[in-house]
Amino acid sequence: MNVKGKVILSMLVVSTVIVVFWEYINSPEGSFLWLYHSKNSEVGDSSTQRGWWFQSWFNNGTQRYQEEEDIDKEKEEDRRELQLSDWFNPKKRPEVVTVRWKAPVVWEGTYNRAILENYYAKQKITVGLTVFAIGKYIEHYLEKFIISADKYFMVGHKVIFYIMVDDISRMPLVELGPLRSFKAFEIKPEKKWQDISMMRMKSIGEHIVGHIQHEVDFLFCMDVDQVFQDNFGVETLGQSVAQLQAWWYKANPDEFTYERRKASAAYIPFGQGDFYYHVAIFGGTPIQVLNITWECFKGILQDEKYNIEAEWHDESHLNKCFLLNKPTKPTKILSSEYYWDYYIGLPSDIKIVKISWQTKEYNVVRNNV
Repeated sequence: MNVKGKVILSMLVVSTVIVVFWEYINSPEGSFLWLYHSKNSEVGDSSTQRGWWFQSWFNNGTQRYQEEEDIDKEKEEDRRELQLSDWFNPKKRPEVVTVRWKAPVVWEGTYNRAILENYYAKQKITVGLTVFAIGKYIEHYLEKFIISADKYFMVGHKVIFYIMVDDISRMPLVELGPLRSFKAFEIKPEKKWQDISMMRMKSIGEHIVGHIQHEVDFLFCMDVDQVFQDNFGVETLGQSVAQLQAWWYKANPDEFTYERRKASAAYIPFGQGDFYYHVAIFGGTPIQVLNITWECFKGILQDEKYNIEAEWHDESHLNKCFLLNKPTKPTKILSSEYYWDYYIGLPSDIKIVKISWQTKEYNVVRNNV
């Protein structure tokens, strides 16, 4: 058979197959190819069945596509960085300072807790909290601190308490709530309380490098002689977080008790400064806290070379670090509501006290020798 004959024969075969197939699918017996339920008398005729199958397939396919599109949108929302305008409204508190160099000053009423909680819940964050209790500070303050922190610190989120003591056998036994755990570390005691205060910067940095950076997303460092009174929540989280000092939050910068001696690494000249920060609370991401503690520790070592002790020890170095060091400059500032001294009274600015100072019995607790 020549080539032309083969072509004609092939066309006849294909045409026959198409006709047979078309007749078959239009027959009652052929409908099972389109819809398995064809033998069910409730379904109806084959043409209806085929129409139902196509519509069902199309609708299901469209629904799946829509669901996938919705999931993609949700993932995109999860990945999107939270913007300041999403949760912060400075106009809610016009009577106080609420913004500095684009950093929010967080006061009660300025933040939307629901938006923040929704955002951080999706991130599945873990927040760390370091606290030091040396000598008589253990018996005098530590138990109250842990109990109150367990109740009010980052409620609903995973928390790790890093407790630094000079004698683990004297640690109080406190039962923690869900999502809470603690790690206790025994550290070397110092002879003077000033050295204890300043050397904690070195200790925090070592623990961040050693393990904390792999365990938490955010880290706060706090003094032990304080007690939580209300929710200290996700509105406080940021890259670099500073705490306003209660006694100085309204003062003129030239009145601040910065270190004014030029020989000190903590020196801040008159005419500079925006706020006075309290070393009792600072935080941020682990890497930023590491940078903060390292800058402070470098300043402390430099002062030691010249036999200088800064006016307010590690707090003086912290203020210098936050003022002049761009990488560690605060990206979020906590109002004095987050750490208040009731000895001042309770002015109208202070709506809700989050943490309060404990009575400072220095004559008792600082005799650690």
